[in-house]
Amino acid sequence: MGKLVIFSAPSGSGKTTIVRELLSRFPQFEFSVSATSRAPRGAERDGIDYFFLSPEAFRQAVREDRFVEWEEVYEGTCYGTLRSEVERIWAKGNVIVFDVDVIGGLNLKRIFGNDACAIFVMPPSIEVLRQRLVSRGTDAPEVIDRRVAKAEFELTKASEFDRVVINDDLGTAVEEVSGILRQFLNDALK
Repeated sequence: MGKLVIFSAPSGSGKTTIVRELLSRFPQFEFSVSATSRAPRGAERDGIDYFFLSPEAFRQAVREDRFVEWEEVYEGTCYGTLRSEVERIWAKGNVIVFDVDVIGGLNLKRIFGNDACAIFVMPPSIEVLRQRLVSRGTDAPEVIDRRVAKAEFELTKASEFDRVVINDDLGTAVEEVSGILRQFLNDALK
């Protein structure tokens, strides 16, 4: 079994931006593409951003035990980590990087234990989080309200992660996470 890094945060915390920067800094890292039962948004591409499965295809994959973990994140919308994706990345000798919701992150940490470094990306405040979601311009106000309500619950789970990084300033957050990951990888080599 190889190593893996889990990034989780409420929607709008900046975890995906941090992950993209870290992938450019750590050549041994490879992003694990999650599967979802939702339709693509904007310019999202199948196999790059997500594996887009119909709800029926997703349910079939669950029945066939093709997921390491999965859950219904929002009513009618499921996300999961495909076993084939984990096996593909480890076969190359790379470290898997996950960008997943909070419950998925905790599930992955529970499954992989000390082989995983689980990082919670914390927004500076709920107000800043709401503004970031509004600024994206991708969600209707009622969707933003639902994401903020979910974020309030997710923030209560932060202490269950290995490390918490506050993303108040992107550059500072990236440097902090880089240090955490260098330490994790060095400890793994001992």
